[in-house]
Amino acid sequence: MSILKLSGSLLLCLSAGIIGKFAVSPESLIWYEYLFKPVLTPPIWIFMPVWTILYLLMGISLFMVLNTENSNRKTQALILFGVQLFLNALWSPVFFGLRSIIGGFFVIFLLWLSIFFTFYKFYKLSQNASYFLVPYLLWVSFSVGLSLSVWILN
Repeated sequence: MSILKLSGSLLLCLSAGIIGKFAVSPESLIWYEYLFKPVLTPPIWIFMPVWTILYLLMGISLFMVLNTENSNRKTQALILFGVQLFLNALWSPVFFGLRSIIGGFFVIFLLWLSIFFTFYKFYKLSQNASYFLVPYLLWVSFSVGLSLSVWILN
């Protein structure tokens, strides 16, 4: 049963990345290439492996929280996790699909806030589960700065 729960948690998180991938067309990548970007912008090829690792860590974190005792605190944490996962999946369609730099910035800023609060709620339930979200929080913190810079530069 727990292998099913772990598999479901991992697949749920990976699905956010799959949804985002559909929004990235060859044309939107060309559009992205011509944007002014800050010096610290990673090469485009780095995003897929980084996000795959982050989605797997998120899935493990979710699995650990799912295995905690049922409570209002757990329900709140899972709702926040769902919100951040939705915002995560929304970013690529907004930024790449709509080619909206400002929209992408606001989505990623809301994503950062929701990850921060998810981390806090997970920490209250399982410190170990919350630690799996730290790389995600750090990467999205960096991404907020990049997104703001792209908005300012363009």
